[in-house]
Amino acid sequence: MKAVMGESSELKSSKLKPGVNRGLSIFDFILRLAAIVGTLGSAIAMGTTNQTLPFATQFVQFRAEFNDLPMFTFFVVASAIVSGYLVLSLPLSIFHILKSKARRTRVVLVFLDAGMMALLTSGASAAAAIVYLAHKGNGKTNWQAICQQFSSFCERISGSLIGSFVAIVLLMIMIFLSGAALSRRR
Repeated sequence: MKAVMGESSELKSSKLKPGVNRGLSIFDFILRLAAIVGTLGSAIAMGTTNQTLPFATQFVQFRAEFNDLPMFTFFVVASAIVSGYLVLSLPLSIFHILKSKARRTRVVLVFLDAGMMALLTSGASAAAAIVYLAHKGNGKTNWQAICQQFSSFCERISGSLIGSFVAIVLLMIMIFLSGAALSRRR
């Protein structure tokens, strides 16, 4: 009899509060808005980065642009794709605020969020490797550091990486929130 009483008291104490999933959904919506700002800002900052330096005369100039390196182009495209996805996922996030018991759409969002996080991480990591080389150089491969000459260019590409890595962390938190909301269901 005690085991049956213990189980029924556990079931009563594990009753779910109805507002918790709605609160998680609202927080998810806010995080999506912040991630849109981070990814879109990163794509715009990297995509508009260029700097020109004169060499001896004004007829000979050195120019640095983001599309000189394919890793930066991949970063801009990946950030733009993730930003577009986040904008398109806002209606589902609003749907989860209104219908906090929706399960299938949350599962879909978890998988899509994970895929977009992987895409953004790969783009940001590729660009971060090149930014590191631009700042430090590599003597073994005869790659000279260019950030002493192209300081404005390097500041902008470094800043765009910050926004992207913040968006990656926000996507991780969104995945954990969706997982928490799914695990609260019985």
